[in-house]
Amino acid sequence: MTTPLARPKRKNPLARTRLPSAPPSPRSRTAQGLTAAAAEGRFTLQVCAECQTVVYPPRDACPSCLSPRLPFKDVDPCGMLVSETTVRVTSETYFRERVPWRVGMVKLDVGPMVVTHLHGDTCEGARVRLVLKLDRRGAPVMLALPEQDTPDMADDPELRELTCDPKFRRVLITDGRNAVGQAMARACAEAGATIVFVGIADQWRPFPGDAAIKAIAQVEIVPLDLTDTDSVNELAAQNGARIDIIINTAEHVRAGGVTEGTSLTSARETMELRYLGLMRLAQAFGPIMRMRGADGVIAAAAIVNLLSVYALTNWPVYGVVSAVEAACLSASQSLRAELRPGGIKVVNVFSGPLETEWYQTLPPPKVAPAALAKAVIEALRHGLEEVYVGDVAQDIRARLEVNPKALERELGE
Repeated sequence: MTTPLARPKRKNPLARTRLPSAPPSPRSRTAQGLTAAAAEGRFTLQVCAECQTVVYPPRDACPSCLSPRLPFKDVDPCGMLVSETTVRVTSETYFRERVPWRVGMVKLDVGPMVVTHLHGDTCEGARVRLVLKLDRRGAPVMLALPEQDTPDMADDPELRELTCDPKFRRVLITDGRNAVGQAMARACAEAGATIVFVGIADQWRPFPGDAAIKAIAQVEIVPLDLTDTDSVNELAAQNGARIDIIINTAEHVRAGGVTEGTSLTSARETMELRYLGLMRLAQAFGPIMRMRGADGVIAAAAIVNLLSVYALTNWPVYGVVSAVEAACLSASQSLRAELRPGGIKVVNVFSGPLETEWYQTLPPPKVAPAALAKAVIEALRHGLEEVYVGDVAQDIRARLEVNPKALERELGE
């Protein structure tokens, strides 16, 4: 059984922080087809469109009938662990720093034999279920888990290397004034975070939920205004080396399109808080987090960016907000590439309209802040990069895959 993770001792401030290393990453373009599934927590393999053979490793042609039609499809992840070994000596820097490391061969029920990393609660000859994860370089890898959940299984060292579990980590919530930030603070505290820093701009101004959020034992209120570069830099200088996960909950939602309904001042405020605020966060905290990617069991792990699903396609009713969200999405993708050498994940969480005052006039379905917070915690625990929360977000994603031009016309009507 997995040994429960103990709360780490306080780090010696004079001790040198180990530089992050990355696992081997070469993948063919075909093999990158597994990346999209791993980013969303799905298990897919190639399935021949002609003879229905399940293919692994990824190939350009079916080994049975030579058909080039090999789409990736969700398949049954269960199988039998037929052999295992423990690596104790290796030439790879990343694994040398983490040995012993277990690997094994699993015979899947759907056919292929795969080489996979092994959770500590698996054993040779037992049934297992495979999951696709993104390693610290963003490449898809397989991990075999026990067929049924076991106590403290999330504390397994190999699994924790592939996830961003908030347990015993220190989290920064960028805006605690809004309902989403407050729900996120409560969710992080319940998930076992050691400290939850909650940013509050203009602390002299009272706000709804002030007393409730301060009553949470793990919460520490800190001054943070994402529109003020000095405020962000001061917090990074004081607490940057203590923060392992950042969740950007800043929001500025105003209805209106480009030609009417939105003033240039309002558009500038939205851009200042959402896009430039994200850049300020990235520039102040990014380099520190990248250097702490190998800082023990509570190494820096992730930056979570909460986005509207209309970052993927503009909704003219909230046209300016959609455009700014699209800019934030592009910045997140750039940030993901820049932080990858440190093993830091950038998680994009897409949602439809929220159950907040700024979307009050919109009809259901809407996403409750508590549901959004729960989805973020689950994304961190599973090491995901892309999450779609709520019926609207999932519907928009599905319709984009079918006909993006039709969706554009429908949203504009």
